[in-house]
Amino acid sequence: MPDFPMPPFDCAPGLRLSAHEKVIQIQLDALTRRHDQLEQLLERLERRVWLTVYGVAAVILAQASQSLLSTH
Repeated sequence: MPDFPMPPFDCAPGLRLSAHEKVIQIQLDALTRRHDQLEQLLERLERRVWLTVYGVAAVILAQASQSLLSTH
């Protein structure tokens, strides 16, 4: 038996359910926030990939047109 008195606490099923719902809501909010961050990261990555693709295509077209102009 502990040397200090334990404070009484309410442990009704309704209170446990309410506490569980609050924890679930906090976890859901954190997941939603992380999902939004990942979506933003993917959008920036996609933009960079397309810029790279367009850059490579522009270099290839510039070299092709330069070689066509230099042969004539």
